[in-house]
Amino acid sequence: MYLSLNQIAESFGVPEKSVEDWMRNEGLPHISDRGRLFFDRVQVANWAETRGLAARAGFLAPEMPSSSGGWLLEPLLRSGGIWRDIPANGVIEVFRRVVTSLPGTTPAIQKLLEQRLAGKNGVAYAPIGGGFALPHLGTRISLGRNSGAVALILLNSPLKVDDPMPDAVPITRLFFFVAPSPRAHLDLVGRLCRLLKDGPARDLVILGAPDLEIFRAVAAGDGQIAGGTEELPTP
Repeated sequence: MYLSLNQIAESFGVPEKSVEDWMRNEGLPHISDRGRLFFDRVQVANWAETRGLAARAGFLAPEMPSSSGGWLLEPLLRSGGIWRDIPANGVIEVFRRVVTSLPGTTPAIQKLLEQRLAGKNGVAYAPIGGGFALPHLGTRISLGRNSGAVALILLNSPLKVDDPMPDAVPITRLFFFVAPSPRAHLDLVGRLCRLLKDGPARDLVILGAPDLEIFRAVAAGDGQIAGGTEELPTP
Protein backbone atom coordinates (compact mmCIF):
# COMPACT_ATOMS: atom_id res chain seq x y z
CA MET A 1 0.00 0.00 0.00
CA TYR A 2 1.39 3.38 -1.03
CA LEU A 3 0.68 6.66 0.76
CA SER A 4 0.98 10.27 -0.34
CA LEU A 5 3.16 13.00 1.17
CA ASN A 6 0.11 14.51 2.81
CA GLN A 7 -0.93 11.19 4.35
CA ILE A 8 2.55 10.63 5.78
CA ALA A 9 2.56 14.10 7.30
CA GLU A 10 -0.89 13.58 8.83
CA SER A 11 0.11 10.21 10.30
CA PHE A 12 3.03 11.75 12.19
CA GLY A 13 1.28 15.03 12.91
CA VAL A 14 4.04 17.10 11.27
CA PRO A 15 4.17 19.57 8.35
CA GLU A 16 4.93 18.22 4.89
CA LYS A 17 8.24 20.12 5.04
CA SER A 18 9.35 17.91 7.93
CA VAL A 19 8.66 14.82 5.83
CA GLU A 20 10.69 16.31 2.98
CA ASP A 21 13.54 16.96 5.43
CA TRP A 22 13.40 13.32 6.53
CA MET A 23 13.66 12.29 2.90
CA ARG A 24 16.76 14.42 2.32
CA ASN A 25 18.53 13.95 5.63
CA GLU A 26 17.21 10.78 7.27
CA GLY A 27 16.75 8.41 4.35
CA LEU A 28 12.97 8.17 4.55
CA PRO A 29 12.07 5.57 1.86
CA HIS A 30 10.06 7.00 -1.02
CA ILE A 31 9.38 6.68 -4.73
CA SER A 32 9.19 9.56 -7.20
CA ASP A 33 6.96 9.02 -10.24
CA ARG A 34 6.23 11.80 -12.75
CA GLY A 35 6.74 14.48 -10.14
CA ARG A 36 4.66 12.80 -7.44
CA LEU A 37 5.94 11.20 -4.26
CA PHE A 38 4.77 7.81 -3.02
CA PHE A 39 5.66 6.04 0.23
CA ASP A 40 5.42 2.31 0.86
CA ARG A 41 3.50 1.93 4.11
CA VAL A 42 5.54 -1.00 5.43
CA GLN A 43 8.91 0.60 4.57
CA VAL A 44 7.95 3.87 6.23
CA ALA A 45 6.65 2.12 9.34
CA ASN A 46 9.92 0.18 9.67
CA TRP A 47 11.99 3.34 9.09
CA ALA A 48 9.97 5.23 11.72
CA GLU A 49 10.22 2.46 14.30
CA THR A 50 14.03 2.50 14.21
CA ARG A 51 13.88 6.20 15.07
CA GLY A 52 11.23 5.99 17.74
CA LEU A 53 8.67 7.61 15.46
CA ALA A 54 6.41 4.67 14.74
CA ALA A 55 2.88 5.96 14.21
CA ARG A 56 0.10 4.31 16.11
CA ALA A 57 -2.82 6.20 14.60
CA GLY A 58 -3.91 7.13 11.13
CA PHE A 59 -2.62 5.84 7.81
CA LEU A 60 0.46 4.13 9.29
CA ALA A 61 -1.29 2.42 12.19
CA PRO A 62 -1.14 -1.37 12.20
CA GLU A 63 -4.33 -3.13 11.19
CA MET A 64 -6.75 -4.24 13.86
CA PRO A 65 -5.99 -7.86 14.72
CA SER A 66 -8.67 -10.30 13.76
CA SER A 67 -10.29 -12.94 15.92
CA SER A 68 -10.60 -16.30 14.20
CA GLY A 69 -10.30 -14.59 10.83
CA GLY A 70 -12.52 -11.56 11.46
CA TRP A 71 -13.12 -8.31 13.30
CA LEU A 72 -15.47 -8.28 16.27
CA LEU A 73 -18.65 -6.26 15.85
CA GLU A 74 -19.55 -5.72 19.50
CA PRO A 75 -16.59 -3.50 20.48
CA LEU A 76 -16.95 -1.58 17.21
CA LEU A 77 -20.65 -1.03 17.96
CA ARG A 78 -19.85 0.22 21.45
CA SER A 79 -17.41 2.64 19.83
CA GLY A 80 -19.92 3.97 17.30
CA GLY A 81 -22.92 3.79 19.61
CA ILE A 82 -26.66 3.29 19.21
CA TRP A 83 -28.54 6.37 18.00
CA ARG A 84 -32.30 6.49 18.54
CA ASP A 85 -35.26 8.44 17.18
CA ILE A 86 -33.21 9.99 14.38
CA PRO A 87 -35.10 11.69 11.51
CA ALA A 88 -34.17 10.66 7.99
CA ASN A 89 -32.74 14.11 7.31
CA GLY A 90 -30.49 13.80 10.37
CA VAL A 91 -28.44 10.76 9.38
CA ILE A 92 -25.61 12.75 7.79
CA GLU A 93 -25.06 14.60 11.06
CA VAL A 94 -24.85 11.25 12.89
CA PHE A 95 -22.33 10.02 10.31
CA ARG A 96 -20.30 13.19 10.83
CA ARG A 97 -20.28 12.81 14.61
CA VAL A 98 -19.14 9.19 14.31
CA VAL A 99 -16.22 9.90 11.97
CA THR A 100 -15.06 12.93 13.98
CA SER A 101 -14.84 10.89 17.18
CA LEU A 102 -13.18 7.71 15.91
CA PRO A 103 -10.78 6.27 18.48
CA GLY A 104 -7.09 6.01 17.59
CA THR A 105 -7.18 8.72 14.93
CA THR A 106 -5.66 12.17 14.77
CA PRO A 107 -7.75 15.35 14.35
CA ALA A 108 -6.29 15.72 10.84
CA ILE A 109 -7.53 12.30 9.80
CA GLN A 110 -10.93 12.89 11.38
CA LYS A 111 -11.15 16.09 9.35
CA LEU A 112 -10.21 14.20 6.20
CA LEU A 113 -12.93 11.62 6.84
CA GLU A 114 -15.45 14.40 7.44
CA GLN A 115 -14.50 16.00 4.11
CA ARG A 116 -14.85 12.70 2.28
CA LEU A 117 -18.21 12.14 3.93
CA ALA A 118 -19.46 15.52 2.69
CA GLY A 119 -18.12 15.07 -0.85
CA LYS A 120 -19.99 13.86 -3.89
CA ASN A 121 -20.86 10.18 -3.50
CA GLY A 122 -19.37 10.40 -0.02
CA VAL A 123 -21.71 7.73 1.36
CA ALA A 124 -22.81 4.42 -0.14
CA TYR A 125 -26.01 3.29 1.58
CA ALA A 126 -26.10 -0.38 0.51
CA PRO A 127 -29.69 -1.47 1.30
CA ILE A 128 -29.82 -5.18 2.16
CA GLY A 129 -33.57 -5.66 2.56
CA GLY A 130 -35.94 -6.03 5.46
CA GLY A 131 -35.71 -2.34 6.29
CA PHE A 132 -31.93 -2.43 6.81
CA ALA A 133 -29.05 -0.66 5.06
CA LEU A 134 -25.29 -0.67 5.64
CA PRO A 135 -24.08 2.87 4.86
CA HIS A 136 -20.34 3.47 4.68
CA LEU A 137 -17.82 5.90 3.23
CA GLY A 138 -17.80 5.84 -0.56
CA THR A 139 -14.01 5.52 -0.59
CA ARG A 140 -12.14 3.08 1.64
CA ILE A 141 -9.20 4.01 3.78
CA SER A 142 -6.66 2.29 6.05
CA LEU A 143 -7.03 3.67 9.56
CA GLY A 144 -5.29 1.02 11.61
CA ARG A 145 -5.69 -0.76 14.90
CA ASN A 146 -8.78 0.13 16.95
CA SER A 147 -9.75 2.95 14.62
CA GLY A 148 -13.00 1.56 13.24
CA ALA A 149 -16.58 1.95 14.42
CA VAL A 150 -20.08 0.63 13.78
CA ALA A 151 -23.06 2.86 14.61
CA LEU A 152 -26.63 1.57 14.81
CA ILE A 153 -29.08 4.31 13.80
CA LEU A 154 -32.77 3.79 14.55
CA LEU A 155 -34.83 6.13 12.36
CA ASN A 156 -38.21 7.62 13.19
CA SER A 157 -39.04 8.04 9.49
CA PRO A 158 -38.11 6.00 6.39
CA LEU A 159 -34.92 6.89 4.54
CA LYS A 160 -35.04 7.36 0.77
CA VAL A 161 -31.86 6.36 -1.06
CA ASP A 162 -30.74 6.28 -4.68
CA ASP A 163 -29.19 2.82 -4.31
CA PRO A 164 -31.19 -0.12 -5.74
CA MET A 165 -33.60 -1.61 -3.20
CA PRO A 166 -33.78 -5.42 -2.87
CA ASP A 167 -37.41 -5.21 -1.64
CA ALA A 168 -40.18 -2.73 -0.90
CA VAL A 169 -39.62 -2.53 2.87
CA PRO A 170 -38.87 1.08 3.94
CA ILE A 171 -35.39 1.62 5.39
CA THR A 172 -35.58 2.50 9.08
CA ARG A 173 -32.52 0.72 10.50
CA LEU A 174 -28.95 1.65 9.55
CA PHE A 175 -25.62 0.10 10.51
CA PHE A 176 -23.16 2.84 9.51
CA PHE A 177 -19.60 1.56 9.69
CA VAL A 178 -16.07 2.85 9.21
CA ALA A 179 -13.73 -0.11 8.72
CA PRO A 180 -10.14 -0.13 10.02
CA SER A 181 -8.88 -1.22 6.58
CA PRO A 182 -10.14 -2.32 3.14
CA ARG A 183 -9.70 -5.92 4.23
CA ALA A 184 -11.77 -5.29 7.36
CA HIS A 185 -14.41 -3.57 5.23
CA LEU A 186 -15.25 -6.78 3.40
CA ASP A 187 -15.16 -8.80 6.60
CA LEU A 188 -17.53 -6.39 8.38
CA VAL A 189 -20.00 -6.40 5.50
CA GLY A 190 -20.14 -10.19 5.72
CA ARG A 191 -20.53 -10.19 9.49
CA LEU A 192 -23.28 -7.56 9.47
CA CYS A 193 -25.19 -9.42 6.77
CA ARG A 194 -24.96 -12.67 8.74
CA LEU A 195 -26.00 -10.87 11.94
CA LEU A 196 -29.08 -9.42 10.25
CA LYS A 197 -30.11 -12.52 8.33
CA ASP A 198 -32.04 -13.94 11.28
CA GLY A 199 -31.72 -14.53 15.01
CA PRO A 200 -31.92 -12.52 18.25
CA ALA A 201 -29.84 -9.52 17.16
CA ARG A 202 -32.03 -8.80 14.13
CA ASP A 203 -35.23 -9.06 16.19
CA LEU A 204 -33.87 -6.82 18.95
CA VAL A 205 -32.78 -4.15 16.47
CA ILE A 206 -36.18 -4.18 14.77
CA LEU A 207 -37.89 -3.81 18.15
CA GLY A 208 -35.51 -1.05 19.25
CA ALA A 209 -34.51 -3.00 22.36
CA PRO A 210 -32.35 -1.43 25.09
CA ASP A 211 -28.68 -0.90 24.28
CA LEU A 212 -27.42 -3.61 26.63
CA GLU A 213 -29.63 -6.28 25.07
CA ILE A 214 -28.44 -5.37 21.58
CA PHE A 215 -24.78 -5.34 22.67
CA ARG A 216 -25.19 -8.79 24.23
CA ALA A 217 -26.84 -10.20 21.12
CA VAL A 218 -24.11 -8.81 18.86
CA ALA A 219 -21.42 -10.21 21.18
CA ALA A 220 -23.12 -13.60 20.99
CA GLY A 221 -23.07 -13.35 17.21
CA ASP A 222 -19.33 -12.68 17.35
CA GLY A 223 -18.92 -15.78 19.47
CA GLN A 224 -20.96 -17.94 17.10
CA ILE A 225 -18.80 -16.92 14.14
CA ALA A 226 -15.58 -17.46 16.09
CA GLY A 227 -16.55 -20.63 17.93
CA GLY A 228 -19.55 -21.99 16.16
CA THR A 229 -22.18 -22.57 18.85
CA GLU A 230 -22.02 -19.91 21.56
CA GLU A 231 -25.47 -19.19 23.05
CA LEU A 232 -26.82 -15.79 24.04
CA PRO A 233 -25.58 -15.25 27.61
CA THR A 234 -28.08 -14.85 30.43
CA PRO A 235 -28.16 -11.58 32.40
